[in-house]
Amino acid sequence: MTASAPGRSGIVDAHHHIWRAADLPWLQGEMVPRIFGPYEPIRRDYLPSEYVAEATACGISSAVYVQANWSLDRCVDEVRWLRDVHAETGWPTAVVGCADLFDEDAPDVMRRQAALTPLVRGTRLQLHWHERPEFRFATGPDRMKDPVFRRNLAALADLGWLFELQVFPAQLPDAAELVAGFPEVTFVLVHAGMPVETDPAGVAEWRRGMKLLAELPNVVVKLTGQGTFVHRVDRPLIDRVAATCLDLFGSRRCMWGSNFPIEKLWTGLPTLLSTWQEVLAGRSAEEVHDVFTATATRVYRL
Repeated sequence: MTASAPGRSGIVDAHHHIWRAADLPWLQGEMVPRIFGPYEPIRRDYLPSEYVAEATACGISSAVYVQANWSLDRCVDEVRWLRDVHAETGWPTAVVGCADLFDEDAPDVMRRQAALTPLVRGTRLQLHWHERPEFRFATGPDRMKDPVFRRNLAALADLGWLFELQVFPAQLPDAAELVAGFPEVTFVLVHAGMPVETDPAGVAEWRRGMKLLAELPNVVVKLTGQGTFVHRVDRPLIDRVAATCLDLFGSRRCMWGSNFPIEKLWTGLPTLLSTWQEVLAGRSAEEVHDVFTATATRVYRL
């Protein structure tokens, strides 16, 4: 792999988390159901020293931290902590924060985050909803239609921030309608639209939704989290996701990310990265460079 970012060599990890267990309610006390299943092995601090050692050993030289579900009333504290972590270690390279976009005060929260550090590039509020209760995060399947949420989303354009969009395949048509309504905002589709179903009907539903989003130029796809529901590095699944996303969106709108430490539940970073490299080995050098470095570098302004 010879992909390189400007001024440095290596791979960009477009989606990772570092965390302190004390800041995350779901890592404390009683187990809270999460979409990736039981998480006892990672129910501990995962700090920069551990991540950086793993990442640099794999040739990763830049990383985008994506909010790790601190309590919503501590969204500013999360960014402040990351500012200090970056000052001490140089990592992460960029930050995606969080704000309660269903609250009228969300624009003020985001402006406070922006005032703390120029590292912030956008925000994520998970909107995924599923018929299975353990897969739900949002309180309903149609939260994207909420008028307060939409007004707050418009504030991202003024900040020059992107929105990390996390939804299930059944929600993709509504997501396409949302994206079309905000052409000045870049949307990063998390985990390639979370194709949870592997039967023919489920795969077809996911592909239909992805095709709708591919028609909108302000959508970029993050090739992350494909172990979330199968709890392993599934080569056929990765083959299908990579081929579909690259064919529909093109490599300039696709980027790889590790989703570490979540994926540590079933694999190591070298195995995860090498599998994606093998899957993309038949693609052109330019496409490989886009997926592993150039797209994330451009989208997150690294």
